[in-house]
Amino acid sequence: MRLIVTRPQPQADEWVAALHARGVQAEALPLIDIGPAADEAPVHQAWVQLSTMALAMFVSPNAVGRFFACRPAAATWPAQLWAGSTGPGTSAALLAAGVPPECVVQPDASAAQFDSEALWARLAALRSWQGARVLIVRGEGGRDWLAQTLAGQGAQVSCVQAYRRAAPQLDAAQQAVLARALADPAGHLWLFSSSEAIGHLLALAPAGTTWQQARALASHPRIAARARAAGFGRVRQVRPTMEAVLQALG
Repeated sequence: MRLIVTRPQPQADEWVAALHARGVQAEALPLIDIGPAADEAPVHQAWVQLSTMALAMFVSPNAVGRFFACRPAAATWPAQLWAGSTGPGTSAALLAAGVPPECVVQPDASAAQFDSEALWARLAALRSWQGARVLIVRGEGGRDWLAQTLAGQGAQVSCVQAYRRAAPQLDAAQQAVLARALADPAGHLWLFSSSEAIGHLLALAPAGTTWQQARALASHPRIAARARAAGFGRVRQVRPTMEAVLQALG
């Protein structure tokens, strides 16, 4: 069984390396390309205003990476500022970027899934959000649930697009990975962390491809539902942690 990791880079290669270290056959096939925002001026301005915020929430490790890539040379993380994270990957990226551990707010480790709803359960207990300034760092588009929830509690919410997502342009090696997986669905297992990635996979596959024999692990109920709607014959939901994936493989 070969696991295909579809996360964007560099997370895909990081996961593959960790899986190899645990004895799992895995290959990277990133199904979303990440690039800088078309206009980075709002990101630079967000850094200028960061000290006035009560919370800066990051939707993904890519949001962290692109936001901190625009950090002014002398800027440091404000001591009073919470950094919101939807899961362990984003939290790890924040810590690696130099955010103090005591500033990071993330879903409880026992949460059924890591998402905006689970993060809100922690944020709601921290303080009243009436009048608080909140920054949400994300890519182009994305869910508005947390922004709307915070605004409903009286927060002043602004969003900044720190990166762009796009369909992948597969190189020859990646095309070979895709071809092998399509030719031998029983010997491959797809690991999805994004519904958008599933849409890109369907677009990349040859016309007429059927997915009844394909199997997938999905890191959220919405992603699992998207895989089933695409026709995947077997879909299992797992938490987006290495331990959960390894347990599912076992």
